[in-house]
Amino acid sequence: MGVNLWGVIHGIRVFVPIMRAQDTEGHIVNTSSVLGLFPVPWTGIYNVTKYAIVALSETLHHELTLTGAKLKVSVLCPGWVNTRLADSERNRPAELRNPPAQAGPQAKLIEQAIHEFMAAGLAPEQVADDTFNAIRDEKFYILTHPERKETIEVRMQDILEERDPTYQPMM
Repeated sequence: MGVNLWGVIHGIRVFVPIMRAQDTEGHIVNTSSVLGLFPVPWTGIYNVTKYAIVALSETLHHELTLTGAKLKVSVLCPGWVNTRLADSERNRPAELRNPPAQAGPQAKLIEQAIHEFMAAGLAPEQVADDTFNAIRDEKFYILTHPERKETIEVRMQDILEERDPTYQPMM
């Protein structure tokens, strides 16, 4: 939560007032995830942070629009991207690291699958291009994986029809 959510909150808190004071056009891009638009089991805390970033970005968009600010907002919701995100524990200070998990064979298979999906994900350069194009086109939601729109649509229908959430595998 400290990085995923509080990093965005602190960025908004510090930079939006400075950008508004400049009274020029600008654009804020907050990075969420496709998991900020629909949940996946066993990633609860991650989902919470990413949903929160989407909500915060939507709120900021409305506030800036209603106050006549020259700033625009987008929220980046990528799917699998070929980065080292799955290895992020390497950056955590030793005193803040989680204790070693008592991972059984299933956990090791899931970890291996995540690494494989990430390795097969979009190139970071493609995500950057998609983001720059969205800024130019003043798009709020930046969805790097259009094939996930159906999953998002099913979630929206679940909400509108007040039914139990439909499980849709992410992999």
